[in-house]
Amino acid sequence: MNPILTRLWLLISAAIVLNPGQARSQVILEKPLSPRIANYQINARLDPETKTVHGEMNFTWTNPSADPVNELQFHLYLNAFKNTESLFLRERGKTAISEKECGFCDILEIRDSTNQDLTSGLIFLAASGSSSSDQTVASLSLPDPILPGETFRGTIRFTSKLPLILARTGYVDDYYFVAQWFPKLGVYEPSGMRGRIEAGWNCHPFHTNSEFYANHSLYEVAITLPDDFVVGSGGLLLDSTSADGWKTLKYRAEDIVDFAWTASRDYRVVTDQWNHVTITCLLQPEHLRQADRHISAARYALEYLDAHVGPYPWPHLTIIDPPRYALGAGGMEYTTLITAGTFYALPKGIRPVEMVTIHEFGHSYFMGMIASNEFEEPWLDEGINTYWETRIMDWAYGEKQAMLDFPFLHIGDTEFARMQWLMAYGSDFFPASENAWSYPRGTYGASVYQKPATMLNTLERMVGQKTMDEIFKKYYRDWAFRHPSTNDFIQVVNQVVTEKHGNAFGPDLNWFFDQFLFGTAKVDYAVRGVSSRPERGKAGLFDENGAKEFRVSQKVPGMFRSTVQLERNGDGILPVEILVTFSNGEKLLERWDGQERVKDLIYSRDSWVVSAEIDPEKKILLDQNLLNNSYAIKPQKAYAWKWATRFLFLIQNLLHTFTFFI
Repeated sequence: MNPILTRLWLLISAAIVLNPGQARSQVILEKPLSPRIANYQINARLDPETKTVHGEMNFTWTNPSADPVNELQFHLYLNAFKNTESLFLRERGKTAISEKECGFCDILEIRDSTNQDLTSGLIFLAASGSSSSDQTVASLSLPDPILPGETFRGTIRFTSKLPLILARTGYVDDYYFVAQWFPKLGVYEPSGMRGRIEAGWNCHPFHTNSEFYANHSLYEVAITLPDDFVVGSGGLLLDSTSADGWKTLKYRAEDIVDFAWTASRDYRVVTDQWNHVTITCLLQPEHLRQADRHISAARYALEYLDAHVGPYPWPHLTIIDPPRYALGAGGMEYTTLITAGTFYALPKGIRPVEMVTIHEFGHSYFMGMIASNEFEEPWLDEGINTYWETRIMDWAYGEKQAMLDFPFLHIGDTEFARMQWLMAYGSDFFPASENAWSYPRGTYGASVYQKPATMLNTLERMVGQKTMDEIFKKYYRDWAFRHPSTNDFIQVVNQVVTEKHGNAFGPDLNWFFDQFLFGTAKVDYAVRGVSSRPERGKAGLFDENGAKEFRVSQKVPGMFRSTVQLERNGDGILPVEILVTFSNGEKLLERWDGQERVKDLIYSRDSWVVSAEIDPEKKILLDQNLLNNSYAIKPQKAYAWKWATRFLFLIQNLLHTFTFFI
């Protein structure tokens, strides 16, 4: 497109479409939910021929600190796809790239509110340990510092070339998923925020594993593109105009951390309503019959999180179903816009569609509202969100069949997450609390998603679901539309648990998180054996009436002495329960603090111990070997058959999992 015409079109449309007075009158929420430190007005035009977006962005940034700020830092995420020198592609081990796979975000010009050209003050930054050629973070030097509480206003002209979809964003043929597509401000953290000693920018380069960290913002976005495209976005559509085969769509989004959009000629639109929320589902034609699977899952998530965490404030939600050749853009979250994905004729007994929809919607809370730092503390987003995914899935579709529901083949989502963690390579190599870029060789998923989810499911079974709900309701009240740290979350846990249970778990739960979040402790409690024999009386020499009398041990009629041998094979320590069953059918629930390496339970009774089972209610999901949790003197056929069928299920489940990759 002619650059002069492009500039003229952008200036005219910016004046008409992004009129500040008009924008203020078209509010979505009754009042701002966040400080709105960074805000964006973007006019964008998609060129389907060159796969580029030409844009002009008016932005504001307010200094939240007590210090003057001399620079602004921006994320230029699309430069991760520019060449093989980018940190993103180097970490993926990609040593070759085609021209179609290349993407970039070029800042053409930056001006301040006085129309002063600041472009020459823009440089790329390379963080410590990153590629010196990486261009995903840029710093803009300012002629005058931004004083505390002062607002900077600027305008950026940019061109974004979309890559062939590799991860999260890009195009395939005439399908577009446009994410991380504009120069986006990093987060300036004042002293004390998230434990920071000195104020400064938190603006990491784009790593392969890491995702994002941003302020909640007001977005006003106008998108111009051919009028035969169906468009979905993270905003609420306010207006649409058409002329000469092109249309301009005007969207507004409030208090979200990112704005993404999608366009395709093939989308089929299905809408539904849940309370105040309009749900829009954009589906591939061949997946139209699966609309209810997406929408029902979203409704379940809305209902459950509203009841157990807090309200969803926005009146809109868009669910995207990418085509099968663009699944690299599937399974992502942008607060009010999420991507899922499915396969043609996918049986209803297999529920990855529902799981992904619920998981990605959950990010509306954990990352969307409670905007933790996904670069530095990914577990706080992905791990907590996976925990809620397992709860919602098992509640909505059944605790034992939420993920797979076939005759003789069932598995719930909580169980599935635990199994994924245990089966993953290096599942205990690293703590779950590391920076996102610290996990090598495919250890990120198990460490950041499944292990923290299993940890929180264990914590829930220890303190009770009502207490867990109170923890997250308080976490939501205290930290929604703010930026909490791991320590902030743990403080909420400690406060609620001690309020509800006193010192039943100690003065705090730090011991729990030290082992399983900050450490790599392994839990494995076992019943080593059970023995029973007739009880006998005293034996040996006894002083009686001034003489020594030898007594022979005699059986005590009807009495038995039983021993249950317990072991702690791992270095992880948790309080556990042991269900002891006697020959007369009596059951006794014992409690052990789990501290000793070995412990014997000894009984002298008129019946003998026939079996013992550690953690009979399966509270300790962190226990890595459940096969050694029980022992019976006379193994029951039904009990042995239960483990045999579980083994067969495991094999079948693996085979079913592999079919997704064929």
